[in-house]
Amino acid sequence: MLEELLPNIYRIQVPLPNNPLRMLNSYLIRGKDRSLLVDTGFRQPECREALFGALSKLQVNRDTLDVFGTHIHSDHIGLAPEVVGHGRKIYLGAGDFHWAASDESNLYWNIMDERFLLEGFPQEDLAYLVHTNPARNYGPELDLPNYTIARGGDCFDIGGHHLEVVDAPGHTPGMVCLWMEEDGVMFTADHILYDITPNITMWPNMQNSLGTYLESLQRFRTYPVKQSLPGHREEGNYVGRIDELLSHHEHRVSETESIVTARPGMTTYEIAGKMTWAIKAKNWAEFPVIQKWFAVGEALAHLDYLCEQRRVVRIEDRGVHRYLPFS
Repeated sequence: MLEELLPNIYRIQVPLPNNPLRMLNSYLIRGKDRSLLVDTGFRQPECREALFGALSKLQVNRDTLDVFGTHIHSDHIGLAPEVVGHGRKIYLGAGDFHWAASDESNLYWNIMDERFLLEGFPQEDLAYLVHTNPARNYGPELDLPNYTIARGGDCFDIGGHHLEVVDAPGHTPGMVCLWMEEDGVMFTADHILYDITPNITMWPNMQNSLGTYLESLQRFRTYPVKQSLPGHREEGNYVGRIDELLSHHEHRVSETESIVTARPGMTTYEIAGKMTWAIKAKNWAEFPVIQKWFAVGEALAHLDYLCEQRRVVRIEDRGVHRYLPFS
């Protein structure tokens, strides 16, 4: 699906095959001498066909096309090296730019695997995910010379629009959004989604991802946004949704703390199995392995937050982390 939202700003819906997100919203800001594509989709044939087809229909001159990756997740920049014009730039936020080198990306996955094992995630399930996790297998080619850092306050003037980069760490360490003050339009990427909740998980280079995310949300609440353009699905009430997300995580933190209090000494994997999830599965055992991975990552982010607030204590016992109420 291709639609013009504002003069020279188009939304391209890119399918995400066999993924509960269903679609990515890629946005093209078209100018005469320079165009900017915001996010791309997975490095998969279905994504490639939809995105390249839309760019062809819009008669985009690829020699003038840069890519703005709102964050490092594969569904957002998987196709960036294939789409960007020759000698043009792929922009990433500073906190995510660190992972644009293959050596660092490999280190990231090693760190994540080791941490998930510490949190009680079954080793056989991690081995299965090595070849089935889309975050791991549908990402972009790394080590390219045209990866460029986008910093908060940087600006683009394209197609009659003035766009300012806004830092939005939390969902990833280097999430960046784009703000068009004159139009009151915010490209919110996965920082603010409307009918699904952004996944907040641990990152090696972000000590307290949930706390960082909540601070970012509070800061974004001060922007006079008239229209928001999210990374997935449809837009909604901007301030209302921020308040819902803040409330959601407040409830989530309380639920996590209550589970630890009721049954001290559980691993993150066990705690995640007792949390409430909006997924079509009768019980934790029936969760798809990939959904368990996302759930454990999110549970861990809430436990990190509780540990930093001294409401929960993490101990190591027989090769795994266990959690106790703070006393």
